[in-house]
Amino acid sequence: MALLIPVLLLVGLTRAWWLLIILALLGVLRWLGLRGWALGATGILLWLAAAGAKWRWPESILSSLIAWRVETMLITLALVVLAVLFTLLLRYLHSRSAELPQSGPGLTPLRGAAQVAPPDTRPSDDELMRYARHIVLRELGGPGQSKLRKAHVLVVGAGGLGAPICLYLAAAGIGRITLADDDKVSVSNLQRQVIFRSSDDGRLKAQAAAEAMRALNPHVEVTPLMRRITEGDADLLRQFDLVLDGTDSFAARAAVNKAAVLAQVPLIAGAMSQWEGQVTIWDPARGAPCYACLFPTAPAAGLAPSCAEAGVVGPLPGIIGSTMALEAIKLIAGAGQPLRGRMLIFDGLWGETRTIALHPRADCPVCGGSGHSVSG
Repeated sequence: MALLIPVLLLVGLTRAWWLLIILALLGVLRWLGLRGWALGATGILLWLAAAGAKWRWPESILSSLIAWRVETMLITLALVVLAVLFTLLLRYLHSRSAELPQSGPGLTPLRGAAQVAPPDTRPSDDELMRYARHIVLRELGGPGQSKLRKAHVLVVGAGGLGAPICLYLAAAGIGRITLADDDKVSVSNLQRQVIFRSSDDGRLKAQAAAEAMRALNPHVEVTPLMRRITEGDADLLRQFDLVLDGTDSFAARAAVNKAAVLAQVPLIAGAMSQWEGQVTIWDPARGAPCYACLFPTAPAAGLAPSCAEAGVVGPLPGIIGSTMALEAIKLIAGAGQPLRGRMLIFDGLWGETRTIALHPRADCPVCGGSGHSVSG
């Protein structure tokens, strides 16, 4: 970057053959050990000397070697200013991304967030620019973004909820994302599952979604898992910092919940139907209830119809899924107050949102939590 500054200036100031001579001189200086801003400063001094000669002795032989046009000079000078500002911005972001103690308010440290760091923990310039809006947030900053980069998250289901979850987690820079789904894309999905395109019709959702996530952010590692998560997958879930459940049936949610309880991994869960949706964090290992505390038995037939049966307005999964992704970022980075022990309920038809408190059940068949109450 420093070498670019004198090159830009000299391009606007000198004739082509004279420029080659000066560039060769800069190359020799670099070979002799001149680096970084010292080399840039040398180029700027040469530029100032040539400009001064052109102004002070306009009829001299030296001035005749300089093709000085004011318009070109101003353009190149503007490019130099932009290059300097860009370099300073990168240095600022690098300073904000320095590693600090991995802790956050009200958060029990997630296992993988401090242990599964890549060999090179220093972000690239592209990553700094990509996550700049995160890094300047007081509640995230460089340490929070570093935690996101080290995290390993499991997303169960690549449907209506999974689509925005996957897109936003990948965009946010979650280092490793595993996506489990055994279904295939159909045209009827496209009304709400925005991670897919018409050309994905008939493809496995996990594979198609993984490709979309990699295209969105090549800095994240995405692993498609073409199968369902069952209650016997506790050992698998122990590999992750947290799990996000985007399934759409009682049986699937109950199975993921049992596995997460055994693995003692936080489970961010969302559900929706027609115009309404809800989000919470099942986490009995940290004092919150599990799914079975509130829903110990399957609902009677017809009381909880699927989206295919009852319908769902297209943007609703985006709202609920994005909220789930937001909760994941908060949990990993230790920012704000997560929805642990609380449930957020959204009514899209009337534009209303409310939150209710949730408590573990002493007789829960899955987690055996203490206490038994649900209050608004």
